[in-house]
Amino acid sequence: MDGQIFSNDVRVRSHIVETYTGHDQEVCGLKWSASGQQLASGGNDNVLQIWDRSMAASNAPTQWLHRLEEHTAAVKALAWCPFQSNLLASGGGAGDRCIKFWNTHTGSCLNSVDTGSQVCSLLWNKNERELLSSHGFTHNQLTLWKYPSMVKMAELTGHTSRVLYMAQSPEGCTVASAAGDETLRFWNVFGTPEVAKPAPKTKSEPFAHLNRIR
Repeated sequence: MDGQIFSNDVRVRSHIVETYTGHDQEVCGLKWSASGQQLASGGNDNVLQIWDRSMAASNAPTQWLHRLEEHTAAVKALAWCPFQSNLLASGGGAGDRCIKFWNTHTGSCLNSVDTGSQVCSLLWNKNERELLSSHGFTHNQLTLWKYPSMVKMAELTGHTSRVLYMAQSPEGCTVASAAGDETLRFWNVFGTPEVAKPAPKTKSEPFAHLNRIR
């Protein structure tokens, strides 16, 4: 309840290597960027904060890079965009119901979409410009959006309680969802990624055909 975030390196005895202090209530969302350079945190204080490791100082709390207060409910859902490193999506709770998109370099809000229900989790498609959100009251659904138009492409129902967490398979096609109804569900929501065409054969590869022998 102190609102602090600790980064731990379990390989060393003094394992707390960075401390992030800025939230006034419980921290309910954390997500590192793909590069590991920036950390997004959401709290029950309705605040989203962006932290940059370059600003970390030894033996001192790290100062936030951006403190974003546009959400009007707790910020649990966070997802960094896989095709644009400075793009972050965040989702607000029952009193907010919005997905917001942020430029983490400038701290500006690029777009806000009212989903009609609390946003519990967010997941980007690794292969297409799509975003999947999971929700609570009233339908406990998963919603697939086209980015950046945010046109609703599909709604996946079946859970009977809010969908707290989603995880993507390594190839990016299947999504597993976990809900308060104590069930796991698996969805083929993102489709099959396109297979890259093989490179054309050249005269410098006389034995390339041997690779096809089974």
